[in-house]
Amino acid sequence: MTEPTPAGSASSNRGVMIVLSYLWILALVPLLVEKEDKEVQWHAKHGIVLMVAEIVFWIAMTIVSSVLAAVTAGLGCLFGLLMPLFSLAFLVIHIMAIVKGVNNQRLIIPTISAYADKF
Repeated sequence: MTEPTPAGSASSNRGVMIVLSYLWILALVPLLVEKEDKEVQWHAKHGIVLMVAEIVFWIAMTIVSSVLAAVTAGLGCLFGLLMPLFSLAFLVIHIMAIVKGVNNQRLIIPTISAYADKF
């Protein structure tokens, strides 16, 4: 059995936990397992808020795309073609957050970070 890490100190598997923090629902693993590591907790909370923001964004985009497609097919189709670019943008955000986290830095996303810091 391993000894618990003192409050605020780095755990032995911090890198893995930070990577998990930005892999959607897997962010719950570091949030529940590494309760003493404040840095891992910060990344896990930000990963969860980022996940929720993405879900809300995709729901809103789907509704807007459907309405535009019903009104005028051209705009709905054009809007639908932009969806892969949004997916790529979210992927880049996740990769940047993982790289910064593993390098003991934080990626601050203005609205999301402010909201996640409230928890």
